[in-house]
Amino acid sequence: MTTNAEFLAEIPLFSLLDEAERTLLAERVDVTPLKAGDTLFRYGDPGDTMYVVKSGQVELSVKTKTGDKLVFEVSSAGDFFGEISLLDEGPRTATAVVLQDGEALAIDRGDLDELFRLKPQSVFDLLGATGRRLRQNAMLLRNTAARNVNEEVVDNRSTVMKVADWIAEFSGSLPFLFIHLGAFFVWIILNVKIFPFGNFDPFPFGFLTLVVSLEAIILSVFVLLSQNRQVERERVRSDIEYDVNLKAELQIQHLHEKLDLLNADILARLQRMEKGTANHASPHSERGHGERL
Repeated sequence: MTTNAEFLAEIPLFSLLDEAERTLLAERVDVTPLKAGDTLFRYGDPGDTMYVVKSGQVELSVKTKTGDKLVFEVSSAGDFFGEISLLDEGPRTATAVVLQDGEALAIDRGDLDELFRLKPQSVFDLLGATGRRLRQNAMLLRNTAARNVNEEVVDNRSTVMKVADWIAEFSGSLPFLFIHLGAFFVWIILNVKIFPFGNFDPFPFGFLTLVVSLEAIILSVFVLLSQNRQVERERVRSDIEYDVNLKAELQIQHLHEKLDLLNADILARLQRMEKGTANHASPHSERGHGERL
């Protein structure tokens, strides 16, 4: 157990304990072997234990509605996880899978009560670490919900739509303008009898007018096709923004509920500890008063 006590001394949550208290706590906790590929618990499982990684690595993740795996974090030596279910007695909020062989200390509710009894200040360390983790998870969920609109739409384009997008983009560029100005200038110069050659489309340049009219019709069709795709992209963007806002709102509400439950549970524990300490101290005070009399 000496090794466990020394390991606890390196973790901020247990650093406030003195050597005797760490030794006492180390004797209470169990050592859980970690084997790569094993699942410690799954999302939704009942939870009554938190784990402190002594060696190895454990991945915490959940499955999204689309079936993708969302990794919250990879816990390594010195990290702890599973404290939320231990505190609020709710189900697991993630799935824990071992990535690398090692060991972890399993701390149950009784061990946690003993820690709070020895050092009530450790409550704030646990709350701080849990709050930081919840904040990181909220940001991760928000960023994950923000899908790329271009990826959602562009990947499904047909060859015709890709050509339409390219033509619409090129027709609105300066190179397109300069190419046409140059072509018109050369065409007109060749057909105004300045040179002895040419003059294949004399004024009023009927063939040039026909070509430009056909080009305008074809370009308008491709531009309209591209605009229809832009409308579809905006619709997808609106759906994504709605999903992001909804998930963020639900997650914030969930975080508030979790923090309220954690605060209420910890305050109740502290009150019970204070009452127990006061009741334990009362007989000694009365005995000392009687001896003085």
